Amino acid sequence: MRLLVVEDDPDVGDDLVRALGEAGFVVDLAVTGDDAWYRGDTENYAAVILDLGLPRLDGLSVLRRWRSAGRNFPVLILTARSEWTEKVEGIDAGADDYLAKPFAMGELVARVRALLRRAAGHGSPLIRVGRMTLDTSRMSAHVDGRAIRLSPLEYRFLEFLAHQKGGVAAAHDIAEHLYGTADSGDTNAIEALVTRLRRKTGPGIVETRRGFGYVLSEES
Repeated sequence: MRLLVVEDDPDVGDDLVRALGEAGFVVDLAVTGDDAWYRGDTENYAAVILDLGLPRLDGLSVLRRWRSAGRNFPVLILTARSEWTEKVEGIDAGADDYLAKPFAMGELVARVRALLRRAAGHGSPLIRVGRMTLDTSRMSAHVDGRAIRLSPLEYRFLEFLAHQKGGVAAAHDIAEHLYGTADSGDTNAIEALVTRLRRKTGPGIVETRRGFGYVLSEES
């Protein structure tokens, strides 16, 4: 899944990109408020980690602009500020969660995963879709109770589909979340990825909707 990290401190930003990348996410980094606003307004992100103390345009203003424009992706505010009034301001502006610095990377990753699950209507780390169960905390998958050995890329593909609430995901949207781009070569790679996955999961798990994209079967 594709995330946007908005952080002007180069050390913190690099640490966030590295930790989230190791957790299986594709991560873009913005270091100014106006760049963050533009990226969030024009790109398709699953969630955003947003610092408040940004140059050029502060984080709360960025968040208010996104929400007024109808951008509803989950937002985790990340800031050194700790006064409860500022937390209230962030929540009122449309934030979904709040984490004060300093923080443990493991907690941040866990909170991001929880935000993504709730946004997709899942309350548990275990996501069941038809015959398949994904464990988002272990990044593992089972079909009919049988463990499936997956590469990180294959797991991210299944997790992205599982968060679509039964909707069909177009190949270019999947490519953006897996690779950060969506050119013709990437969408062709998605077709090859699906072929490999079907060899592992068996038929009837990943369905192709010709002309539209891919969806996980909900038949049990």
